[in-house]
Amino acid sequence: MNEPTVEQAPRVDRAQYVLAAVLAAVGVYTLVDARGLNVGFGDPVGPRIFPYVVGTGMVVLAALLAVATARGDVAQGEEGEDVDLTSPADWVTVGKLVAILVLNLLLVNVVGWAITGALLFAGCAWALGSRTLVRDLLVGTVLSVGSWYFFYVGLDVPLPPGILDGIL
Repeated sequence: MNEPTVEQAPRVDRAQYVLAAVLAAVGVYTLVDARGLNVGFGDPVGPRIFPYVVGTGMVVLAALLAVATARGDVAQGEEGEDVDLTSPADWVTVGKLVAILVLNLLLVNVVGWAITGALLFAGCAWALGSRTLVRDLLVGTVLSVGSWYFFYVGLDVPLPPGILDGIL
């Protein structure tokens, strides 16, 4: 005999609603904050349009995410061959990365980007499993000095030189 089937309610992922709310809040804040931009009368479009486009896009995406969540759409975890979905998060590695980022944040204005950028790269490589400290420091130095010159000379955005002021 056939048993009657009971229709299950769609699974609701509340975290998606939280993400939609945060996305909407940041989008609304961006739209409100963009009203304070003063670029003069010579450029009718200017840089003022970009925060409006980004803020509007964020609000629209938040609404679409909320509608999709209400319809029962749930994100699927990646099932790649190199991903073990049953293993727990490695909080020690996350802690190391956070500590390295905080250290960089605290030292960048004192020591300068060229040095802290190299330490940031080498520290993150170490936290993620690299054991070649000298190579990581060399690569980090090349990347940080190169990015310092790119921002300072190419984009005219001054990054803090720190103790290397006058040398770079």
